[in-house]
Amino acid sequence: MPTLFTPIQVGELLLPNRIVMAPLTRVRAGSTHIPNDMMVDYYAQRAS
Repeated sequence: MPTLFTPIQVGELLLPNRIVMAPLTRVRAGSTHIPNDMMVDYYAQRAS
């Protein structure tokens, strides 16, 4: 796993490491499909 913490280019996006989390959405954006505070809290909990 020596490459796990090395940068990787994905299209135009440069990631500082190769650890990512897929969007585990639970349809909390509402009818506008714009992320709201509840979604921010949801992903913040998973990031900690």
